[in-house]
Amino acid sequence: MIDYNRLNNITGWLIFIIATTVYALTVEPTASFWDCGEFIAVSYKLEVPHPPGAPLFLLLGRLFSFFAGGDVEKVAYWINMVSVLSSGFTILFLFWSITHIAKKLVPSEATLTNYLLIIGSGVIGALAYTFSDSFWFSAVEAEVYAMSSFFTAFVVWAILKWENIKDPSDENRWIIMIAYMVGLSIGVHLLNLVTLPALGLIYYFKKREKVSTKGIIGTLAASGAIVMIIMSGVIPGLPSMASVLEIFFVNNLGLPFGSGVVFFALVFLGGLLYGIIYSIKQNKSTLNTILVSFAFILIGYSSYSLVLIRSNYNPPIDENNPEDILSYVSYLKREQYGSRPLLHGQYFTAELIGQEKGDAVYKKGKDKYEITDYKLDYVYDPAQTTILPRTYSSQPGHVQKYREVMGLKQGEKPSFSDNIYFMFRHQLGTMYFRYFLWNFAGRASDIQGANWLGIADALEKVPQTLEENKGRNKFFMIPLLLGVIGLIFQYYKDPRNFAFVALLFFLTGAAIVLYLNSPPTEPRERDYIYAGSYYAFAFWIGLAVIPIFSGLSKVIKAGNVAAILSILLCFSAPAIMAAEGWDDHDRSDRYFSVDSAKNFLASCEENAVIFTGGDNDTFPLWYVQEVEGFRTDVRVIVLSYFNTDWYIAQMMRDAYESKPLPFGLTLDNYAQGGLNDYLPLVERQNIKGGMMNAAQFLNLISDEHPALQVPTSISKYNSVPAKNFFLDVDTAKVLANGIVPEQYKDLLVDKMTWSMKGGGLEKKDLAILDLIVNNNWERPIYFNNTSASSVNFNLKKYMMQEGNAFRLLPVENPAGNEMLVDTDKMYDNMMNNFHWRELNNPEVYYSEDYRNFILNHRATFNTLIDALLLEGDKERAKSALMKCLEVMPDTAIRYDHFSVQQVNYLLVLDEEAMAIEMAEKIGTRSDEMLAYMFEHGMNDRFELQKNLISLSELARTFRASDNNELAQKYETLFRNYYGMVQ
Repeated sequence: MIDYNRLNNITGWLIFIIATTVYALTVEPTASFWDCGEFIAVSYKLEVPHPPGAPLFLLLGRLFSFFAGGDVEKVAYWINMVSVLSSGFTILFLFWSITHIAKKLVPSEATLTNYLLIIGSGVIGALAYTFSDSFWFSAVEAEVYAMSSFFTAFVVWAILKWENIKDPSDENRWIIMIAYMVGLSIGVHLLNLVTLPALGLIYYFKKREKVSTKGIIGTLAASGAIVMIIMSGVIPGLPSMASVLEIFFVNNLGLPFGSGVVFFALVFLGGLLYGIIYSIKQNKSTLNTILVSFAFILIGYSSYSLVLIRSNYNPPIDENNPEDILSYVSYLKREQYGSRPLLHGQYFTAELIGQEKGDAVYKKGKDKYEITDYKLDYVYDPAQTTILPRTYSSQPGHVQKYREVMGLKQGEKPSFSDNIYFMFRHQLGTMYFRYFLWNFAGRASDIQGANWLGIADALEKVPQTLEENKGRNKFFMIPLLLGVIGLIFQYYKDPRNFAFVALLFFLTGAAIVLYLNSPPTEPRERDYIYAGSYYAFAFWIGLAVIPIFSGLSKVIKAGNVAAILSILLCFSAPAIMAAEGWDDHDRSDRYFSVDSAKNFLASCEENAVIFTGGDNDTFPLWYVQEVEGFRTDVRVIVLSYFNTDWYIAQMMRDAYESKPLPFGLTLDNYAQGGLNDYLPLVERQNIKGGMMNAAQFLNLISDEHPALQVPTSISKYNSVPAKNFFLDVDTAKVLANGIVPEQYKDLLVDKMTWSMKGGGLEKKDLAILDLIVNNNWERPIYFNNTSASSVNFNLKKYMMQEGNAFRLLPVENPAGNEMLVDTDKMYDNMMNNFHWRELNNPEVYYSEDYRNFILNHRATFNTLIDALLLEGDKERAKSALMKCLEVMPDTAIRYDHFSVQQVNYLLVLDEEAMAIEMAEKIGTRSDEMLAYMFEHGMNDRFELQKNLISLSELARTFRASDNNELAQKYETLFRNYYGMVQ
C-alpha cells in the first residue's frame, strides 16, 4: 500500500527543488532597477530604506550577504537569493495546500488513481504558479514581494493543516504559530494581512457544523476587525499612543526624553503579561490563545526596532531619519506620500474652498518637543464630492487620463456613474484584470501598457519588432481555461473550500485595487502587487485535473490511465508558461542597471556632487557606492528628497570621502513647517531691472528679513521678490581652478543670469541656489538628465556634458538653452571609463527599463559624435561611433530612433554601406509597425510619432547625401502614413 503522506511530502519537496532551481538559474546576478538597488544597499549595511521599511527582509538580506565571502560584487546575488528561496518555499506550501483541498474532492479510498489525481492537482497548480509572469518576476530580484508571498503561502497551508487537528491544545499552538508568522510578515510587507478574513472562514467552517449566512458575515466582520486592529491599532497605533504620552511626559511633566515611551511600554507589556497569567490561572483557554497570539504578533512586529536603532547611528542612507518616536510614527504611517480618499472625497474637478488647521506637527527640540507646523485639511465644494471617489487627482497627467477613459470633453465634470465606470473600466479592468490575463492568457509584449493576448491574438501575424519581443508570451489561454474549469468544479463539489479560495482570490486582487485607489497612471506596471490573487487562481488550475479525469474516465475505463492522461493534458499549462516565459524572465548575465550607475558616477570629477531624479536614477547609484564601494567620493543627492529638512541635514555631514555640502543657510532655515517650505513669487517693483542678486537673496533668507515675508491666518512664509536672478562670478578664481575647458574659455562669463520656471521656489530649489552660491566653484556640481529638467531654474545654458552627467559651469552657450560638450572628457569617459558588460550579448534579456537606459547611452554617444564632427575631429568621431555599434549592436539592442541619427554619421564618415544597411533595418521595421498600427486602429501616439520621425529623418538624411533613390523611398513611406494620420 502506498503511504499517501510520504508521497505527498516527497513530491512537495521535489516541486520545491524544481522551482528553486528555475529561479536560481534565472536570478539576476546583481542589483536590478527600481527598489532592488536600495534594498540590497540597506540590507548590506542595515540602513534605513523608504517608509514603511522592511526590517525583517533587511536582516535576512544581511545574513545572506555573508555568503558572498567578502566579494562585494557577489553581495547582490546572495541577497537576490533570499527571494529565490522564499519563492521556492512558496511553491512548496502551495503544493501542500492544493493537495489538502484536492483530497476532499476525490473518493476517500486509498487507491493509486485517487493519489494520482490529488498529487497531480498539486503539481499542476504549483508549477503553474511557479511559471506565472508576475510571481516569477519577483522571485529573481531583491524585492519584498517574494518573501511576502512566502508568508501568505505559509499561513494558508498552516490554517489548512490546523483544520485536520483534533486536539484543542494542538489547535491553539497552530493558531499561535500563525499569529507569529503574521507578525513577522509585518516586517516584510502588509499584503499578508489581507488573507486573514479567508483564514477566518476555515476557522468558522471547522467550528460550526451548520453554517449560516449570519455566521459567515459575522466571521468576516470579526476577521476584518482583526486586520484593522493590526493595520491601524498595532502597527502605527501603539507607537502613536506612546508618542502622545511621550509629549505629555516631556512637555507637561518636564521629564527627560524617552520617559513617556518607557512608561507606555511598561504599562502595556505589563498589562499584556498580567492578562496572560490571569487567563492561565482562571483556565480561560480562549482568552489565553487570543492574548498569547497577540503577544506573538508583537514579537514578530518587533523587527521594526531595527529602524529606530539603525537610524540613531545616522547611516548614509537614513530615509526620513526616524530616530525618535515622533518621526518613527510618521515613518510607519508613510506620511511623506500623502493620502488618497477611499470612501468619500472629491472629484478631480472639485473646487478647493478652504483649508482647515489640522493636528500639530512636533519635532524634538533641545529640552522638549516643539510644534513646527500644522497639518492642513483641504475643504472641497460639497457639491463636487462623492462616495467611493475614484477620480480624485487634479494632477494634469491624471486629469487627461480620467477624461480619456471616461470620454469627457474639456471642462465637462464627471458624474457618479462616470466615476464608477472608471473604477470598473480602468482600475479593475486595466490595472488588475489585464495583469491577471497576462499571467494566464498571454501577454502582447513587455512594453508598458501592453495588452493581454487571446487565442486569436496569439495566432495573428504581427510586425517582426513585436514578434521578437521576448516579453510576448502566447499561452493560448490554456491556463485560464483550466482555472475556470477548476473554479466551476470546486464551486459545485466543495462550496466551503470554494468560498475560502474565492475570498482569498478577491482579497489579494480586486479588494486591493479598491483599497489602494491608485491614480490612473503609474511610473511602471504594478502587477506584482496582485501576485497573491494569482496564487489563489493556481488552486483552480490544479483542481482542473479532477473534472478532466471525470470526463476522460467515461471514455477510458482504466482509472490509472485516465488519471495520468488528465495530468498530462493539464501539464500543458505550466509547460507552455515555462517555455514562453523563460526568455523574458531569465536575468542571468544582466548587469547594465549597475553599469549605468557606474557610468553616471564615472562622468563626475573627484569630490563631485550629482543630483538625481527618480528611483532608477538613484537606487543603483546607492548600491554601487554602499556595496561595491565605487566612487564614494561623489555625493549623490536625490532632488525630491531635497525638499525635506531631514535630508538636507544629512547632506550637512560626512559620507565616506565626501565632506558636508557647503551650505550658507542653517538647518533652521530649512526646518519643515518654517518660512521656506515653499516660496511663492511676489514681485517687488523696487528691484533694479527686475533681477535679484542670488547671494543677497540668500542673506535676506538667513536674516529672516521681513521684506520677504507674507503673513497668513495661520503663520507666515517667505516669498521670492523677483523672477530673475544673477550671480557674480570670480573669473580669476575659476580660471585658476582650471575647471573650464580650453576651447570654451572665451565663453566664460563674469555674471550668470537665469529665471524661474514657475510661480515659486520649492525648498529643493532654495537648497540648490544655496549650494551654487556658497560652493564658489570649489566642488564640481553635476545634474543627470532628469534632475536637470526638474530644477526650477533654466540653468541648462550653463551646463556642460562630460559623459552621462551635466556639469554646472560659469560658461554660457551663445546658442541659448543648449548644453555645451567637453569633448575631451566625454570621449575619455565613454571610451575608457564607462562599463558595457554583456550589452553585445544577444542571449541576454533586457526589459523595457533596461532598454531605455541603454538607448539613453546611445543618445549620449550621438551627442559626443555630433560635437566631435562640429570640431572637425572625424577620427575620434568614427572611433566613438564604432564603439557604440560594438557595445550595443542591433543583434542585442535593436536599432531605434536614436540610430537614425547614426545613419547620417556613417554617411559623413564615408561608411555608406553600413549606413544603408542600418537604414534598411530601421525603415523596414517602421514600415511594418506603422502598417500594423493603422490596420488595427492602435492609438499609441509615442510609437506612431517615433516611427514617422524615423522615416522622415531617413529621407532627409539620404536627400542631404544626394542619394535621391533612397530619399524618395523613405519619403514616400512617410507621406503615405502621415496622410493616414491626417
